[in-house]
Amino acid sequence: MSQTLVFLPGFMCDRRLFAPQIAHFGEDVECITKIVAKSTIGQMADAVLATAPERFALAGLSMGGIIALEIMARAPSRVTRLALMDTTPMADAPANRDIRNRQIEDVHKGRLDTVMRDELKPAYLVDGPGKPAILETCMEMARTLGPDVFEQQSLALRDRLGLEDVLPTITVPTLVLCGAQDRLCPPERHRAMNAAIAHSKLKLISGAGHLPTLEQPEATSAALAAWLGA
Repeated sequence: MSQTLVFLPGFMCDRRLFAPQIAHFGEDVECITKIVAKSTIGQMADAVLATAPERFALAGLSMGGIIALEIMARAPSRVTRLALMDTTPMADAPANRDIRNRQIEDVHKGRLDTVMRDELKPAYLVDGPGKPAILETCMEMARTLGPDVFEQQSLALRDRLGLEDVLPTITVPTLVLCGAQDRLCPPERHRAMNAAIAHSKLKLISGAGHLPTLEQPEATSAALAAWLGA
């Protein structure tokens, strides 16, 4: 194996979020997906570092990108290159606190499908013929992880601190990638991250929202391959 790439998926997602990329790399890259269920971003970062190789490339999407930034704050020497995808360095908006608390209560009352289907996932994707199948994959990932993981990850996102100060400290080759139609973590936020990280590369994926790995898998895989080979 020429490289080891650790993937960090987003909220209530698992290895299936990166299935097209893992298939694209095949045996050329050792791909590891870390799914963490802790109640703080710091605990999530520590859990990844505890089981990751000594040195590795790191790619995180959404919540996974937030964890990746925390890893860069804690153990930058272990990361050989970094991909931040459809993510944010910012703390959670105060207005989200009550929403997240109510969602946790609803999920523990047996409404996981309702919360994921009606409140979260529709805003993730652009409209297109592939949207229903991708939404169903998202629902299957959420059902697999279940209510307890929903609560832990929601608390970690709710209570996270801003990581903007980490961006100027990053010196490894960095890809900042975003679906061009991402409404949750919009392109302007990624342009700001690109400006803050010296020598980083910005890639906007046309025809994709918050989950370009599934919405435009070929373009996303190509961008990641170029980043790994740079």
